Amino acid sequence: MDGFHLSNNVLVDLDLRSRKGAPETFDVSGFASLLARTKTTLDRSIFFPVFNRALEESISGEGEITPSTKLVIVEGNYLQFSGPGWDQVAPLLDESWYLQLDESVRMKRLIDRHVSFGKSEGDASIWAREMDERNAVLIESTASKADYLINLD
Repeated sequence: MDGFHLSNNVLVDLDLRSRKGAPETFDVSGFASLLARTKTTLDRSIFFPVFNRALEESISGEGEITPSTKLVIVEGNYLQFSGPGWDQVAPLLDESWYLQLDESVRMKRLIDRHVSFGKSEGDASIWAREMDERNAVLIESTASKADYLINLD
């Protein structure tokens, strides 16, 4: 799903750069279209964008689903979200799993990831505790919609 982040330039134009990672910062229609194509396009490859964390941008056509692919696993925070456009996604999934992790472990991993991609410890902590946490609350509200709830504690 992360390949469908809107570009940083588009986020700046839409005054959403500080919200990157929130539902409104994705091309949800493009993502839903990709999911629909995985069910109907069986005779040729399907290419999709992949998010490059080092660049903080998506790379168009970086991923490929070949005709021999038997299983497509989709990972993303808003797969069960029912906000504008996102309500197209859940019906395209054959099943969904919600992975639940202890909050302190989740927060440490988020901060570590941000630091590993160039943020200072302070900036990473602020981003994780403000932006990422706001998204986490929204995501957690969708847990009951998943077919399976997996507790990773």
